[in-house]
Amino acid sequence: MERLKIYMAPLQGLTEAPYRNAFEKHFGGVDVYYTPFIRWEHGGLRRKDVRDLHPDANKVGHLVPQIIAASAEEAELILDQVVSYGYQEVDLNMGCAFPMLVKKGKGCGLLPEPERVRGLLQVVERYPDISFSVKMRLGYENAAECMELLPVLNETRLSRVVVHARTGRQQYKGVCDREAFLRFARECRHPVVYNGDVTTVEFLSELQRGMPFLEGVMMGRGLLAAPWVAIEYHEGAAWSMERRMSSLRALHADLLDHYVQTLEGGEKQLLTKMKAFWEYIYPEGDRKCRKKIHKVQKVADYTQAVFQLLSGY
Repeated sequence: MERLKIYMAPLQGLTEAPYRNAFEKHFGGVDVYYTPFIRWEHGGLRRKDVRDLHPDANKVGHLVPQIIAASAEEAELILDQVVSYGYQEVDLNMGCAFPMLVKKGKGCGLLPEPERVRGLLQVVERYPDISFSVKMRLGYENAAECMELLPVLNETRLSRVVVHARTGRQQYKGVCDREAFLRFARECRHPVVYNGDVTTVEFLSELQRGMPFLEGVMMGRGLLAAPWVAIEYHEGAAWSMERRMSSLRALHADLLDHYVQTLEGGEKQLLTKMKAFWEYIYPEGDRKCRKKIHKVQKVADYTQAVFQLLSGY
């Protein structure tokens, strides 16, 4: 049976270029990486988005910029910059559940309104040389919304549709609705990618057997928590715990070194940036060490706490 493609989900503030580069160097197993969404704000693109998008900052094999917009016109403003960097594939975000963006009719705030989705997707025909995909949820209020969107999606030129099997109201809580996902996938004319609580090789294999029509699986928080899952699935064999921790130490060292060299806000900013990753990474690690990581106020104490956590398996 053909292996599912693995897509790395975009997580704001976490899966930026430094993390993607370090992940591919020390783990791998991911076929396609997505950037955190790029948006138009105060008359231009955010500087951090431009930095993250720039080809010189990215060393991974296959990177897809993701944009978030409420209309085709807004999307065009962003796409002009994306295309200027030579990207030929773009993802349209219709899945973000962040309330401030939902209120502005962006992300999954679009899902209850098929005609507004149709309007946004008009941008696809304005860029005939660009391949477009869509990342969405089952709906905002309920899973019936994705079924109502099918005619619009099916008539649009799309390379794939990534579906997080939750509603926007759920955000990341509650259970994924695999039955609703299946109903949608059976009627979608485009390749479909499953997203939602994919955390283990066993679950990947279960999806591969139970949904042989899938093009792939997108992993977000699960791949942050256990960055070896994709490569173990790809290789068909589990890594030793020693190898897992060695690679995780190397990934962390690369990240720390990058932010030491690039951040200008001193120890406080550096620690804030690095501590954010420990919300997800290696959650089964020693509880006391994890608490210590979040409490330290000096970089030297932080690095010592991380070393203890990743050496105490």
